[in-house]
Amino acid sequence: MTDGPTVDGASVRTEVTAGVTTFLTMAYIIFVQPAILSGTMFGIETGIDFGSITTATCLAAAIATLVMGLYARYPIALAPGMGENFFFVLSALPVAAAAGFDEPWRVTLGAVFVAGCLFLLLSLTGARERLLDVVSPSMKRGIAVGIGLYIAFIGLSNAKIVVADPGAVVKLNPEFLSPDILVFFVGLLVGASLHARRTAGSIIWGIAAALVVSLILWVALPAMPEVVANSDAVTGSMLFTTFSPAEGVFSLPPSIAPTFFKMDVVAALSVSMLPIILIFLFMDVFDTAGTLIAVGEQAGLTKEGKLPRVGRAMMADAVGTSAGACLGTSTVTSFIESAAGVEAGGRTGLTAVTVAVLFLVALFFSPLVATVGSYPPVTAPALVLVGAMMLRNVVHIEWADHSEAIPAVLTLMGIPFLFSIGDGIAFGLVTYPIVKSLGGKAREVRWSMWLLAALLVAYFVFIRSRI
Repeated sequence: MTDGPTVDGASVRTEVTAGVTTFLTMAYIIFVQPAILSGTMFGIETGIDFGSITTATCLAAAIATLVMGLYARYPIALAPGMGENFFFVLSALPVAAAAGFDEPWRVTLGAVFVAGCLFLLLSLTGARERLLDVVSPSMKRGIAVGIGLYIAFIGLSNAKIVVADPGAVVKLNPEFLSPDILVFFVGLLVGASLHARRTAGSIIWGIAAALVVSLILWVALPAMPEVVANSDAVTGSMLFTTFSPAEGVFSLPPSIAPTFFKMDVVAALSVSMLPIILIFLFMDVFDTAGTLIAVGEQAGLTKEGKLPRVGRAMMADAVGTSAGACLGTSTVTSFIESAAGVEAGGRTGLTAVTVAVLFLVALFFSPLVATVGSYPPVTAPALVLVGAMMLRNVVHIEWADHSEAIPAVLTLMGIPFLFSIGDGIAFGLVTYPIVKSLGGKAREVRWSMWLLAALLVAYFVFIRSRI
C-alpha cells in the first residue's frame, strides 16, 4: 500500500511533510537576515530598511526554491546564506564606504547582482558542473560528513549545550536545568525516539514537542524567579526574553519599495569592488557545491559519485542570487538544512515547492513563524539529528587508500573546525592533489585539480587573509 498519492513514486504526504520540516529548520533566516543586513544585530545603521529585507528574503527564497523544485526537481531549499550575509555587512560595506560611495549598501547589492550573473554564466557553460565532477567520491563523502558535524555543532550551540570558554574555546554547559537545554532535550528525545521507530515526520514532531515545552516554560518561569536567575547566570539569556509566543496570527507583508531594484551595478563594477564580487562568487560556488554534494549523498540521489542535473540545481542558486539582489537581500544559496527534509523522507522537487509556498505564506503569518524560528533551541534538535544521520557517509570513504582517506578526513575536520563550509572544502581540495602525488599516484590527479588547488592557495593568501 502507498501513503496516499505519489509523485515519481514518492508519497505526496511524505514530500509535503519533508518540506515543512525543512522550512521549520531554516525559518530562522526570515528573522536573522533583516537583523544582520539592517545592522540591528551589530548596533550599526547600514541604511537598509528592516521590513523591506524581511519581504525580500521570503520572496528571494521562494523564487530560488521554486526553480530548484520545478526545474532541477531536487528536495533542496534556498535562501540568503549565513556567512555571505555577515561578509556583506562586515566586509563588503566598509570597502564600498572606503571607496567613497554615498550609499554603500546599494553598491554592495550591485556586487551581489554581478556575482549572481557570473554564477549564471558559469552554469550555462557547464563550468561549475565540471568543477564538481573532478571531486573524487571519497572527497564528496568527506564533505558530507564534515557538513554533518558542522550543523550538529550549530545545533548544540543553539541549544546552549556547548558554550564559549576562554581556556578551552568551547565547553559543556554545566547547567543542565536551564530552560534552553530542557527544551532542546525534549525535542531531541522525542525526535530521536520516533526516528528510531521509523515514524514519518519524526523530526517535525520533535520540533513540535520542543515548542510545546517552550510554551509551558514561558508560562511557568515568571512565577519561579530563582530558577530563571540561576539559568541566566550560566547561559547568558533568559527564556522569557528570548522566546515569545505570537501576539497575533495575520500581518500584511512589509513594503519592499525601499530596496526594490536599488542596487548600483555601475558602481559595483569599479576596480575597488571587483575583489568583493569575486569573493561573493567564490563563497556561493563552494557553499552551493558542498550543500548539493552533502544533500545528494544523504538522499541517495548521486549516481556513480555524480549528481544528475547538477547544472540545473546550480541554476537555481544563480537565479536566486540575482533575483535576491534586485529585491534587496544578499547572496542566495542552497541551505544545508534541506538535509532535515531529506531525512524526513523528501526525495523530489515537491519538497522544495512546499518550502517555497511556505516562504510566501510566511509573509502573511510572520508572527507565528517567529514563535518557532526566533528561538533556536526549538529547531536545534532537528539540526543535531540530521547531522548525526549524515555521519553514516564516513563508511564510504576509501579507507584502504590513504591518498584518498587523508584528504577526505582533512576536509571533514576542516569544515567544523574552521566553522566554514567553503573554507573547509577549499582546505581539503588543496591537500588532495599534493597527497595523491607525493603518495605515488600523480597520474590519478587531473590537471583541473592542480589548477583548482593553485587558485585556492591564491585565495587563502591574497583574499581570505584580508576578510
